[in-house]
Amino acid sequence: MIEARIKHEAFAVAQACLGFVILALVLLGIGGTIYKIISPDGWIAQAFGRSLSAGAAALGSLLMVTALAWFSRGWSSPQRRTQFADIAVYGFAAAGLLYVVQLSIGGSF
Repeated sequence: MIEARIKHEAFAVAQACLGFVILALVLLGIGGTIYKIISPDGWIAQAFGRSLSAGAAALGSLLMVTALAWFSRGWSSPQRRTQFADIAVYGFAAAGLLYVVQLSIGGSF
């Protein structure tokens, strides 16, 4: 009986650690993606070319992120998990893992 309880507790601790790792990767994925969007050499600056100044590109991308955050606040949370939510979470976790690998290999994004 005690061995089963220890096994159950060890499984719960391992599951909590895995959840923490996934949470950290998701946060790194979201933060890294926002950085890739608003950095002076980011996706917005590349999309509009080098003719725009870095400040204008960063300001425009910040406005886009703010607008998306404002629109997303109106959504009510679903009563059940959707497949889109799972894809978004694990997609950002994969992006976070990619950013960690890039940082460990090259030292920057």
